[in-house]
Amino acid sequence: MADQTPATAPSDTVPPASPPRLGLGEWAWDRGEFVPARAPRLSLSTQGLHYGTAVFEGIRAYRSGGRLRLFRAHEHYARMLRACRLLRITDIPRSVPELIDITVELLRRNAYDSDVYVRPLAHKLSLLPGTPPGVSLAGVSDALSITTFGYPTAGDVQEVSCLLSTWRRPSRDAFPAQAKIAGGYVTSALACDEARAAGYDDAILLDRAGNVAEATTANVFAVRDGILATPPDTGDLLAGITRDTVITLCREAGMTVLERPLSPTDLHIADEVFLTSTGKEVAAVVTLSGRDVGSGSVGPVTARVAALYRTVTRPPDTRGRAADADRPAWLTAVTPAEHVGTRTHVPPTPRSSALPTTHLRQAKENTDDAA
Repeated sequence: MADQTPATAPSDTVPPASPPRLGLGEWAWDRGEFVPARAPRLSLSTQGLHYGTAVFEGIRAYRSGGRLRLFRAHEHYARMLRACRLLRITDIPRSVPELIDITVELLRRNAYDSDVYVRPLAHKLSLLPGTPPGVSLAGVSDALSITTFGYPTAGDVQEVSCLLSTWRRPSRDAFPAQAKIAGGYVTSALACDEARAAGYDDAILLDRAGNVAEATTANVFAVRDGILATPPDTGDLLAGITRDTVITLCREAGMTVLERPLSPTDLHIADEVFLTSTGKEVAAVVTLSGRDVGSGSVGPVTARVAALYRTVTRPPDTRGRAADADRPAWLTAVTPAEHVGTRTHVPPTPRSSALPTTHLRQAKENTDDAA
């Protein structure tokens, strides 16, 4: 399929007044410009599609107090850029403030009136002239897209049932667990499919040693006698940003959090088990492989952790104090010239800008290269 570049909106375009609360936003960022999100853009020979050579992030933006704020966007984009270095993805914006600014402008254009989920995806695009067909990282052009989805949260703590999966989390010497690399998520897909086919909501995977690694897209915490424990970030797992947020908040609140190996038995005998992720936030595991966890409902520690998480993702406006005064580094206001904290503002790329690099221009000219 030939690469078609749809016309972008004029600079005075007014975003729609009432966008859908769910689903893909009207606009996306793709290869250096804002484009209609539903317009086809990728060649069938896209390398990231064929070989999983892509990295991604999931970032939340929460609406509270009449304002929309990105949550920990700096940490998400910094992690994505580290993963890009692994895959030799270099011809994309490589400044965290610039990536945040593009995202802020994209959210402004899509004019959401509720919570939003942001999906940046950096990937290998097309073979450059002289590169032989096949799996490769060098000699392949790079691309970045950012899409947004209306994603209101329910507010209550989600209850989930989990299966201890027969699939194992790949060891970090076989797959870089510290990065959200697209190709590695086939294991999560297989484990999730296994769980749902058996009537469960999600799966928890073990590592090669038989210890708890993580759920399909979330980290795992166990609670016993009021003490929280979670597998260490040196294990075969992605140490999530929500995980870090929860550990930080709980320790500040005087709760004990241990980072240590967990066995399946540790989960079965726990008073409470919960998952943390950008999508799930804090979700209570009430059933594990057919057995109730604790009382089989949301426990008091899980409820407290979820409440702590809400205080930083949806800070209240009280007594004339700025809603984000306590955590300015974690929150980014969705107003193009009003970043929270001390980050440098970088003006967004104009809609009619040319493709920024030689590699991208060559990629547009070679979108039908063999995979």
